[in-house]
Amino acid sequence: MYNIQLAKEEDLESFHRIIILRCKWFKDNKINQWKINSYPVRYDKSYFEKQMIDNKLFIAKKGNDVVGGFLLIDDDPNYWSDCDKVKAYYLHHFASKVGEKGIGKIMINFALEEAKKNNKEYLRLDCVSDNEKLNNYYKANLEKINQMLPYYLKGLEILIQHYTVPVALRKSVDTAPDVFKPGLKRLCEKIEAGDSSVEPYMDFAREYPVRDSMRMMRLLYRLGLGSQENKQEQLIMFAKNVSTLQNKAREQKYQERLDRMEKKTMSMLMTTGGGILLLLLASMMQMMNL
Repeated sequence: MYNIQLAKEEDLESFHRIIILRCKWFKDNKINQWKINSYPVRYDKSYFEKQMIDNKLFIAKKGNDVVGGFLLIDDDPNYWSDCDKVKAYYLHHFASKVGEKGIGKIMINFALEEAKKNNKEYLRLDCVSDNEKLNNYYKANLEKINQMLPYYLKGLEILIQHYTVPVALRKSVDTAPDVFKPGLKRLCEKIEAGDSSVEPYMDFAREYPVRDSMRMMRLLYRLGLGSQENKQEQLIMFAKNVSTLQNKAREQKYQERLDRMEKKTMSMLMTTGGGILLLLLASMMQMMNL
């Protein structure tokens, strides 16, 4: 349905129009991000023409219609002081056509794939610090991965009871959550190509940079190295760590549910309280008239 490709000259006017309309959308929704009076002027069509030559400007299309785009650059010293030490892409001018649902997630996933393909360890994004909606959007995928990882590892633990770690990993691909499948396939391919180091496991952890992913992948690697005699002992340790992660995930989910319930309750109390106050005022007015 969607096609993401390097921008061409004929795409720039449509993409700049999307930038303008997105600025207006920010203003209409009172979101502190791109200012309608300055952002499209500062980043005009000629700016994107230059970026198309100097860096990687990508355009998302649905059929022949431009529905989004973004820029990937190799360094960003104005905002990141460690550019010279970190292999990363920096994502800028990330914009989608207003009302085009789902394209944002597709573009982020494409940018992640582009980073991995070019041996980048990170994809770095930025936005105004008090832009709560955009910060939450960036965090959403990582939070989803953080919740799903323990349950994937639990299924993998069961497979490891019957197979070696490399075989268990390969068998887990089909039933793994979709978000993990590309990374798992790459992990398996590297192992099957003869890489017996920890690096394929670390690459997977860097691809899904959530809490405890590095530690769990190191444990998984060591479990694969262990002899048959101590495999059971290492598997027990791995299982304990997986259970701990599952408990943390459940607690986080429970806390999020409690927070949502508390907000709803407070909203109901405020509404009910306002109604009661109006009734009291009406009664007092009646008494004063008497």
